[in-house]
Amino acid sequence: MKNLRSYVIILLIAFAALFWWLFGSCLELEKPTLQLQEDITTIGRQKVINLTFRDSKSGLRSILVTLTQGDKTVALSSEQFPEKGLREKTLALAVSPYDLKFSNGTAVLTVSVDDRSLFKNKKTLSRSVQIDMVPPQIFLMNTMNHINPGGACVVTFRTSKPITAGGVWVNDRFFRGYPVLISNLPALVTYFALPFELTKESTKLRVAVRDQAGNEASTNLPFLVMEKKFRSDRMELSDAFLQQKMPEFQIADPSLRGKTPIETFVTVNGIGREQNFKTIQTICRHSEPKRLWQESFLRMNNAAPMALFGDRRTYIYRNEIVGNSIHLGVDLASTMHSPVEASNNGIVVFTGPLGIYGNTVIIDHGLGLHSLYAHLSSLEVRKGQSVKRGDSLGSTGTTGLAGGDHLHFSIIVGGEFVNPQEWWDPHWIKDNVDAKMVAF
Repeated sequence: MKNLRSYVIILLIAFAALFWWLFGSCLELEKPTLQLQEDITTIGRQKVINLTFRDSKSGLRSILVTLTQGDKTVALSSEQFPEKGLREKTLALAVSPYDLKFSNGTAVLTVSVDDRSLFKNKKTLSRSVQIDMVPPQIFLMNTMNHINPGGACVVTFRTSKPITAGGVWVNDRFFRGYPVLISNLPALVTYFALPFELTKESTKLRVAVRDQAGNEASTNLPFLVMEKKFRSDRMELSDAFLQQKMPEFQIADPSLRGKTPIETFVTVNGIGREQNFKTIQTICRHSEPKRLWQESFLRMNNAAPMALFGDRRTYIYRNEIVGNSIHLGVDLASTMHSPVEASNNGIVVFTGPLGIYGNTVIIDHGLGLHSLYAHLSSLEVRKGQSVKRGDSLGSTGTTGLAGGDHLHFSIIVGGEFVNPQEWWDPHWIKDNVDAKMVAF
């Protein structure tokens, strides 16, 4: 009797396994799924279509992707999967309508997948797309651009058709363009920076655009690099300065604890400065797609410049060079805890401690333009707050890597520091910004 019961149990288990195999796999009725990674409406000369196919039960048997125009149908991809158990397949499909001899116009993209069930469950997706192999044309609105090393430049241009992305390449650095209206007609404007170490010979500027179909076009940008010399300075580090300032950084960064004051300075001035720059670039990556500022930028009242943009600093400790840096702003000193005002209209995108900059405020002025206020002793604004030209941001101080009470002021274009003196000058703004926003 006991053996009979065991046989029955084994038989039931076998039947259950057979049932699961038949109806959970071979005889299942659930269709596989397919997913387009983007909403494809147009296909240009070159287009990569990303697809994902899934079937969690019987697995994938085959996939087929075709493109049809009129009486012509071309298989873009056709795969059979003889092995069992393939539950998911991703496909990056490069499509070239030009090589396939298609014409501009409407076509139908069809994607299908079936599973390994005995019922061969199938999922099909068909989508009407426009084949557009004509790249956009670029029409520059500025015949010449005069740029100072370490300075900013503004370029406006139009295109022959709507685009999804456009801007200016400065060698291998891209600066995004923003849509604007010039004389009530659509155009793009790009603010970009020219690093101070670049020359006419070492610089290549080009405007590049991409349309909805993925077609790309570019054109060289005419420019003239002006001559400008930057200062150099040797800064002696005293034990008193190091003992006063380095504990501030050791408290903020536990990895610095246990280091000597000079070891802390070397780390802060090197790795710390680089990390702070990357943080600022991340903060400034997002900008309002419209101009928020007006007139020239305000300069701190009754303040003497202590250091200028582009100053090359060599740090000396006990007659040895312990580091270098390039000053990426203008230091302005007045009386202790002097009021700091917003240089122009904008939106506060950062407030708080920021490494070597100490207590810092960063304001977005739109179209990729930001201003930075560092070493503050107090902060009077919050992130997300709109400010007007002249509004109070806080007071000057000695926070961060500051040897005395002052304001470090920077202008940032597309994530790159530029010379603030240009933006203080109403004549420079008139000739280099406002004049380029008018159609000729």
